Amino acid sequence: MQDLSVSGRMSFSPARLQNDVANAARVNRRDLIRAGGQGMLGLTLPGLLQAQELSAASSALRARAKSVIFLFQWGGPSHVDTFDMKPNAPDGYRSHFRTISTVVPGMHVCEHLPDTAKVMDQFAQIRTVHHTMNNHNSAGYTALTGVEPPVDDQRLRDSLDLFPGYGSVVDAVAPGASDMPTYVSYPYRISDGSTTPGQRASFLGKMHDPFFVPNDPNAADFRLSQLSLPSDISSERLSDRRQLQQIINRQTRTLEESAAGEGLNAYYDRALRMLNSERVRDAFDLSKEPDVLRDAYGRTTYGQGCLLARRLVQSGVKFVTVYFSRSIGGRSKTEGGWDTHGFDDTRMYEILPSFHLPITDHTLPVLVNDLRDQGMLDETLVIWMGEFGRTPKINKSISRDHWPKCYTVLMAGGGVQGGAVYGESDRYGAVPERDGVTTGDLAATMYSLLGIDHNIEVRDKLNRPLPIAKGRPITEIFS
Repeated sequence: MQDLSVSGRMSFSPARLQNDVANAARVNRRDLIRAGGQGMLGLTLPGLLQAQELSAASSALRARAKSVIFLFQWGGPSHVDTFDMKPNAPDGYRSHFRTISTVVPGMHVCEHLPDTAKVMDQFAQIRTVHHTMNNHNSAGYTALTGVEPPVDDQRLRDSLDLFPGYGSVVDAVAPGASDMPTYVSYPYRISDGSTTPGQRASFLGKMHDPFFVPNDPNAADFRLSQLSLPSDISSERLSDRRQLQQIINRQTRTLEESAAGEGLNAYYDRALRMLNSERVRDAFDLSKEPDVLRDAYGRTTYGQGCLLARRLVQSGVKFVTVYFSRSIGGRSKTEGGWDTHGFDDTRMYEILPSFHLPITDHTLPVLVNDLRDQGMLDETLVIWMGEFGRTPKINKSISRDHWPKCYTVLMAGGGVQGGAVYGESDRYGAVPERDGVTTGDLAATMYSLLGIDHNIEVRDKLNRPLPIAKGRPITEIFS
């Protein structure tokens, strides 16, 4: 299923699939699969490339991480009010919050992150991430893929012309070998007017879309409806593939005669394994965790989502994306994302300490400590980032606006040197003073820590070879 380009880089060509299945038996339209979102019980098709086939291309790499927990902070946290504070900046730029010391000598964070301060020796800070997208959808796409879109537009829509998300790339070039899905995301599909691109597989094909879970992990009745069988179907009857096809046809409203239908047998095999897998059901069963630990994570959608992420990677999922919120944010003091410009007399410096900073401080340290206590931190890469930061200058609403020119990303575990700080912003936190980092560099760093050659190429819908990361690994933060 793979091609080698003239340059010797490995590439994946969706067009090649058509040749591979040309002689296969004709599949009825009613039996084709809509493989994204909640189609066909919400399951994803196994990656078409096998991990062992990548060994030649990545033999020089030593995987430090087995999995990634990607905590996406939709809305854009203010870097100058959290981790890259500038207490000596002039009035009008300086944060209204004070700084406090951390366990790392000389390192300070926001006063509203006291528990996070105790684990900063586990995190590497990258303080000079930058790109050029000022609108949420285009900036979100950039942060979720490592690639900037052709235009900066709030109305940017998902399309096959845009790049796939990180987890979909991992599923395509280095899929997991177990019955667990390679890539899981939850509990929202984020959007700003239109669905934000970068959450799915795009031109790689719907078989590499995430196993998306729309359920609230904090709900008392949290369960995976995608893995529930109709009442009149027993697990024994699933051994008949035609019976499974009939179930799918009844449950799927939109079936596409497209590449989603290719690899049908493998898709059914994966579905059977997951439907009959005690391991899959156990991984999503939060009731198996002690109440004291669930309380420690916080009885919130985000807190329980982070606990679920630990359970999933512990069970073999390679990439988990947890979205902080469905919306970018705004007026509410009790929900929503980090988009805190200041509206209707609701100010950023009232919103952040009432919701965003407490929920972060209540959850992020617990996740890292739990991974460490489980002996998993060294092999699990935790990434905390938003689509951009916030303006160094405070606006007339006593808040801060969008700022993609310089912001901070946190990484922990998975081969990262805890306590490290890479890059330095200027005295205002406005632009990189030294060692600027692009989102392509972040992508290359993440793939390298997973043992994936960031120079591997995938093919877009026009069959053009594209590297999975347009940057270089930040090896300076590797342990």
